[in-house]
Amino acid sequence: MRITVCPGATAASAHVVRRIAAALRRDPSLVLSLPTGRTPIEVYDGLARLVARGRLDFSRAVTFNLDEFVGLALDDPRSYRAFMGRHLFDRVGLPPRRAHVLDGAARDLAGECARFERAIEAAGGIGLSLVGIGLNGHVGFNEPGPGLVAATHRVKLTSLTRRANAKPFGGDPRRVPHEALTMGIGTILGARRIVLLATGRSKARVVPRAIAGPVTTWLPASFLQLHADVEFVLDRDAASRLG
Repeated sequence: MRITVCPGATAASAHVVRRIAAALRRDPSLVLSLPTGRTPIEVYDGLARLVARGRLDFSRAVTFNLDEFVGLALDDPRSYRAFMGRHLFDRVGLPPRRAHVLDGAARDLAGECARFERAIEAAGGIGLSLVGIGLNGHVGFNEPGPGLVAATHRVKLTSLTRRANAKPFGGDPRRVPHEALTMGIGTILGARRIVLLATGRSKARVVPRAIAGPVTTWLPASFLQLHADVEFVLDRDAASRLG
């Protein structure tokens, strides 16, 4: 495990941009898994600027979104597919066939999860997984509980997670879907390299538990301790409670 502490959120995002850009230059057909939410937006902005300047090429990359809300069609503006289109896919020239997303409106959600797992396997596995961390320690939408599911699956979201994701729904947590599809913790750990980005004082309580606390299903991010190549990239606020 490596821990990188940066002066602020912008510097932390820039560090992650450099990590992803270097990996993509080494392997232009890199398979990435990518998150949504507020935290990675600056990362996506930085990657888009590199592409616009001709310093990075996404045309051969392959991506897999970590999660999606159940009940939202791919073209729903509140969907994570739409989020990724706005913030990354449409800005870096990623061919649509190489951008893999979960369909939260699929008729057979279990079948959709199985299809997603097969697509990851067919792509040769994930080379680099960028993840965030929820206030309750979730990774993707793997929520705390007595057990975790290894593969991509359907999950019930906690009220805390729904509140944290209320912005696209008019700021009203009651309008946030109660369920989501998420890449499982085993699939995430199957990536050859993992980078976790956490910024802001609100993450200061959960970060030390993920890094040095017991590995427990009640804090899914703690399972990253078991990975052979993981880097926690933090700003000073998120790292403020580290020893």
